[in-house]
Amino acid sequence: MTPMEKAGWTPLPHSDEDLERSKSVPDTPQTRAETYRLAWNDPNFMTRRELRPVRLQLELLKPEMILAERGIDSTVILFGGARLPEPGGVAWAAKNETQKTNLELNSKYYEEARMFARLCSQQSATSYYREFVVVTGGGPGVMEAGNRGAADVGAPSIGLNIVLPHEQAPNAYVTPELCFNFHYFAIRKMHFVMRAKAVAVFPGGFGTMDEFFETLTLIQTGRMERVPVILFGKAFWERAIDLDFLAEQGTISPGDQDIIDFVDTADEAWDIIRRFYSL
Repeated sequence: MTPMEKAGWTPLPHSDEDLERSKSVPDTPQTRAETYRLAWNDPNFMTRRELRPVRLQLELLKPEMILAERGIDSTVILFGGARLPEPGGVAWAAKNETQKTNLELNSKYYEEARMFARLCSQQSATSYYREFVVVTGGGPGVMEAGNRGAADVGAPSIGLNIVLPHEQAPNAYVTPELCFNFHYFAIRKMHFVMRAKAVAVFPGGFGTMDEFFETLTLIQTGRMERVPVILFGKAFWERAIDLDFLAEQGTISPGDQDIIDFVDTADEAWDIIRRFYSL
């Protein structure tokens, strides 16, 4: 079957065909003008502020089409700090000795994230990697550990990177054809939760908190189905957030804290998911 037959026959030329034809026109002042470029092949036009709605749509559509074509139906999200080193690694983000000590102590969560991703990926293998596929933000730290754990057992994993002023390359363990890059935080967040069957949150900073609380809000308001939301490191999270205090103050309902489970190990976390879905 030809590519045209796969796409559906049409008597009209396909856009990829016209793109190639447009490259072979005579070189004249008119054909060199920006106005002559095909609109969707004109970077200057596509990056105009007026085209933001189109870019938002494209960022939603591109990963959605690729993940659907791959047959990925559900994911497990790993959120967590980019600054956490692997055990024995350098605490490169530390700004003082206290931070260095704590980052090195919290490096144990790198190993737990890696192990948790292995467990998820072993389950994913039973569905030919359609269910429980690991997805991370594609960066270092906990994100790297998640993609690395999947790679340990030969499983694919997803990385959702975003352009930042200090952006680094995606970690080396993301499956290359499942490595995406975003301009819009909002669309990236949508892709995190659109297929999520579980959310694992490891110690982290503002970005981790943002992703964690947005997930909580979606579940608490009924905009997202209840799925396991698992916090790794009870001692860390009990100091970082105090949901009991919010309940006492009346800013959340009594029982809203029960959306969350606390664990310290990958085995505990996977057991929660296993029981939730009767695996």
